[in-house]
This record gives sequence, structure tokens and C-alpha cells, in this order.
Amino acid sequence: MTEKPVALIVLAAGQGSRMQSDLPKVLHRLGGVPLVGHALAAGRSLAPETVVVVAGHGAALVQKAVAKLDPEAQIALQEEQLGTAHAVRQALPLLEGFEGRVLVLYGDTPFIAEETLGMLATHPSDVIVLGFEAADPGRYGRLVTGPDGLERIVEYKDADEATRAIRLVNSGVLAADAATLREILPQIGNRNAAGEYYLTDLAGLARAAGLRVDVVTCDEAETLGINTRAELAAAEAAFQARARAQALEDGVTLSDPATVWFALDTCIGRDAVIGQNVVFGPGVTVESGAEILPFCHLEGCHVSAGATVGPFARLRPGAELGGDVHVGNFVEIKNSVLDEGVKVGHLTYLGDAHIGEATNIGAGTITCNYDGVGKHRTEIGAHAFIGSDTMLVAPVRVGARAMTGSGSVITEDVPDDALALGRAKQVTKPGLATRLMQALRQKKGS
Repeated sequence: MTEKPVALIVLAAGQGSRMQSDLPKVLHRLGGVPLVGHALAAGRSLAPETVVVVAGHGAALVQKAVAKLDPEAQIALQEEQLGTAHAVRQALPLLEGFEGRVLVLYGDTPFIAEETLGMLATHPSDVIVLGFEAADPGRYGRLVTGPDGLERIVEYKDADEATRAIRLVNSGVLAADAATLREILPQIGNRNAAGEYYLTDLAGLARAAGLRVDVVTCDEAETLGINTRAELAAAEAAFQARARAQALEDGVTLSDPATVWFALDTCIGRDAVIGQNVVFGPGVTVESGAEILPFCHLEGCHVSAGATVGPFARLRPGAELGGDVHVGNFVEIKNSVLDEGVKVGHLTYLGDAHIGEATNIGAGTITCNYDGVGKHRTEIGAHAFIGSDTMLVAPVRVGARAMTGSGSVITEDVPDDALALGRAKQVTKPGLATRLMQALRQKKGS
């Protein structure tokens, strides 16, 4: 826990022209969620009092996405993208009255670890810059340090050969007390080739004002920024590799790790078994001892201990599977609760439904939950038996221990213990099939 209150400013205003996309860069997905969601999730580990996301290009889209990812986050608008210091200044009015440590993060830098943010939040200096030892320093700004901390940040184009030889470089992420930002940011000018207000100037101005400026370092991999589709693909590969390794470390069995895809918030208990080619979208929890068989897609769902899913099953948002539930092949569950011991073997759609414990759902069952305007619920009691190819036209209730005949269309409630049949009477015409086929063949040959 931090010694001072913490606020977050997440810079997410850039267009990201190198992505070749109409979508704001920070909304491109990594691990099933927009890039900005990674920064927000990491920052939330510090329990911040205030979170401000600075939006610019595609601000309405960014605001909508942030509202889903972090409903408590506030949006500051940077109408003109005039540099990083200018972006932070747009956020300061939303921090009025806040006295504590402010962390400035980037919405396109998804891998900074919670431990690294903790170091920035708790460091005693007035301004703390996050740096890293670069394998290839390239055109990064160099961090020049001395006995008294960080002496200056030198941009590559302004560096001499000795400075360019420094491998400690600037990530762009920094932390400072709110009072320091309010005092120093207005002093940052834009007398540079780009005519922009650079946040990197904060370090030099703070030092000139007699404040302590220091560097904390992290692994270079944490600072990976996403600027192109190729970098996004590489980041996805890195994210998935980490997620798979963590799952194995946590005691999850992955039959073929390279084919399992995780989301940022996927939660899987120990001794769960995950088959090949399983994809987890956001919002999935799989409890200990459950098994997800190959070729399943899960999103926004909860799978309890002892349940089995698949193969070739789809769990959509709102699916809640109780203990020892079995969901088989080519079954889709959406916004439905399946109580303990329910069996749904194959070829079935259950949407907006509640299925009581130990009920058996026959093949081809469909809850007809949508009338073209609104959704309606289906309620099925415990220990019921739903015959194959039953259409349950919601809203409808099937009672406990009740049965439906195969091929039935159920449009009215079925009481407890009752058998419901809703199909046309069969009519058999002896010999007609043969005569009909003969007539058709003759007609085709004529």
C-alpha cells in the first residue's frame, strides 16, 4: 500500500496513425480488452483515489470504452494534441483538491507491472522517472544520472556521442506529487522543432527548482509501446505466453498451451483442465477441478467446480454453470443459470433461462427467447426432462419433475410432475413414399 494517496493520469489522446486505422490506437485489443484497459487495470492495483483518462482523437469512442472498463474513471479532453505535458495539464482540473502522488501512464503501454508502479508511487523523491536498460537504445531519450539522482533527460537528436553511449533510457512514464505538477507544468514551453510541450522537460525544471529527481528502473519488456499492427501482434504473443506460463505455474493443466488463448482477466482455479484450441474472452472464471474440452469459446461466464464444457461449446456473457454441470458439443448458453448437475448434451441453445438442478435437456432444445423486440425468460424446475427437439417459447415455465415430449412446441406453462406434448398428430400413408418417388423420377426423365 502507498504512503501517499495516489491518482492516475492515463494519456490516451493520440491517433496512432501508424496503425492505419480509423479506431483510436488505445482501443485496439490486446488480451481481449482495449489497450487502455491494461493501463487502467495495472493502475487500479494502487487503489487510486482518482483516475483521469486524457482523450483526444476519437474521444467519444474512448470515453465509451473507458466507461465499461472503469466506470469511476473521469475523462479529460485534449482537443489539440500539443504534446504530453499539454495532455497532463488538461487532466489537472479534475485533480483539484488532490494532494498526493500522481502517476502518468500511457494507454498504449500495456505491460508495466504492478510492482513497478508501486515503486513509483512510494518513492520519496519529488519527481520519479521510469527508465530501463535498452538492448538497443536507438533514438530513445537518454537518462543522465549522478550522485544526486537524475541530472537531465537528453533527447537523442541533442545528445553527443558520449551521451548516446548511455544505455539507460526514458520510458516516458513518471510520477510526481500533485503540487509539483501544478507548479512546474506551466513552466514547460514548446520551443522545439515540433512545437509541442514535452513532459520530459519536467525533470530538468524540477531539478532547477531544487527538487529531488530520481530514476527507478524496470525490465525493458515492461515498457513495450504499441504503435503498429506488427507491434500489436508481437504484444499479443508476449501476453499469451505470459498468461499460459502463469496458468501452468498456478496448477492449471493446459493440454496444448500454445493453442489456448487468454483474456486479461481470465481466472482459472488449480486442477482445472483446459483442452486444445480453447479461447477465453473477457470476464471468465473457471473453478478448480472443472474441465473445458477442446474447441470451446467462453466469455463473461462462470464455470463451477466439477463442471465439464465441450467440446465445441460456446458460453456467452451471463452463463452461470453450477457444480457437476455437463455442457456438451455444439451447445450455446447465454445469460442463463444452470443449477448443479444439469445435463445439456448436444445441439442446444439456452438463452435467458434458469434450469433447475439435475434436469436433463435433450438434443436440439431451443429456448425461443426473442420475439423481435424484447427478450423473455424460460424457467425449468429441478429434475425435469426436456425431450429432444423441444421449442420452449418464452416466457414459459416448466415445473419440477415435469417432462416434454420430443418435438414439442411448448407455449404454455407446464405444472410440476406433468407431461406436455405440443406436436401435430402423425399421419401414415402406406405405400405412398414409393409411388411418389416413382412419379418424381418419371417426371425428371420426361
